[in-house]
Formats: sequence, structure tokens, C-alpha cells
Amino acid sequence: MPGSAASAVKEFIGAHGGSAKAVLQPLGRIGVRVTLVGADGILGDQVVADLATARALVEQTDNLEEAEWDRELTSVATPAPGHALRMAGWVANS
Repeated sequence: MPGSAASAVKEFIGAHGGSAKAVLQPLGRIGVRVTLVGADGILGDQVVADLATARALVEQTDNLEEAEWDRELTSVATPAPGHALRMAGWVANS
């Protein structure tokens, strides 16, 4: 498991309520996006090489639980201010 992903996830958990849920989303050849939803609802993410690495990241990180995009999780997920503009990229500036 990449140390940078592990440290970034731990930092995210510390900054967003002390726990988080992780939704594992395969991206094909690129890897797997680990979308984080902090206890405060704020979203974050990390991309790792494969599903085995993503699952290891979840298993080895305290206060991180694997989850699915269900009603309960989507009801608390709250993008940070400006998140939509960053995700839109160049479209947001046109």
C-alpha cells in the first residue's frame, strides 16, 4: 500500500470528525478511486493501483469502514465549498 495514500487518508480522518466511510470505485486501468466520506460529511478521495490495495488501505486504517453509495451515506455526503468548480475543471472557467 502506498504510504502517501495511507498518510493522506489518516490526515483526512483526523480533519473530518475522526472516522470515515470508504467507497471503492474501480476506474479500469487507472486503478481504484477510494472515495472518503468523513464523519462530518465532507468528501475526499485517493486513487490506488488496484482493488486489493484499496481493500488493504481500508483494513489497515483505524476508523475507516468500507461502504456503498446507499441512502444513508448519500444523505450525509456534503461536498466542500468550491468542490463542484474544481471537479468541473476548465468548464467552470468558460
